[in-house]
Amino acid sequence: MTSSSTQRILIVGAGELGTAMLEGLAQYLKCHSSPISPASITVLLRPSTIGTSDETKLRDNEYLRSLGASLVAGDIVQDSEAHLASVFQGFDTVIVCSGFGFPSGTQLRVTRAVLSAGVRRYFPWQWGIDYDVVGSGSAQDLFDEQLEVRNLLRAQSEVDWVVVSTGLFVSFIFVPEFGLVDPKSRTLRGLGSWDTRLSVTTPKDIGRVAAEIVYDPRGINRQVVYVAGDTVSYGDVADLVVKRFGGQWTRELWDMQTLKQKTEANPDNGMVKYQNVFGAGKGVAWDMVNTVNVQRGMEMQTVEDFLRETQELD
Repeated sequence: MTSSSTQRILIVGAGELGTAMLEGLAQYLKCHSSPISPASITVLLRPSTIGTSDETKLRDNEYLRSLGASLVAGDIVQDSEAHLASVFQGFDTVIVCSGFGFPSGTQLRVTRAVLSAGVRRYFPWQWGIDYDVVGSGSAQDLFDEQLEVRNLLRAQSEVDWVVVSTGLFVSFIFVPEFGLVDPKSRTLRGLGSWDTRLSVTTPKDIGRVAAEIVYDPRGINRQVVYVAGDTVSYGDVADLVVKRFGGQWTRELWDMQTLKQKTEANPDNGMVKYQNVFGAGKGVAWDMVNTVNVQRGMEMQTVEDFLRETQELD
């Protein structure tokens, strides 16, 4: 596997993570005095996004180009596997940064197309928890597809692959619908227990660490690796919120019995499913010493850092 800037890389998607991925790759090359060659990094976007007349999307596209990326049209939901494979064939490395909220089966289709294309290296949409540890049949049924993706990759030897487990985006901790921090009622909640832990990382830091693995793998191949800006308990999160914003807050524990009752009352609620998984605490946290970023001496944003930069919670 080449680690030079001539490696042809395709980033699938340019949402929050895809843009951070491009920024991380571009910054790595800049810091290592390796200018991006015109063909080295490409971003796959929907045809409608590339051909847009929307001013916001036009600015977004121009920003991607300003970082040295080319744009190519493709739709991982609508395009056939054969067509996706024909696009992927032009690249050495494919990094999938689109997946959240996509139809069931999308990641399996993309993975089959990648394997059919015979790219050298594949980073699938697995930027989250460790699905091997979570196991099949979890409260969040969408996770079973992620296990199927891993099974496909492990069953072949032609395409190298790396799964990067990053935990939650740090910002997701503070999404009111997730339930941990409710600023309107000034309520702080724990899932499962106050000592249950979760690992979190910012998209920017995910992009930085991924760039390290892409350009300087140091033997990382055909494996799951771990990244985290922080690993904290729900009690830690509550303490940090109080420390940052002060005032009176109510603490409320949603233990596993409570979460089970919420699931029974809301069987199709995806957020309740996530609450159950993160309450159970399996596969959602790892010790910092086991992360690529700690092993490489990289400074990352912690939950406290994130809060320090946050003026107010929504």
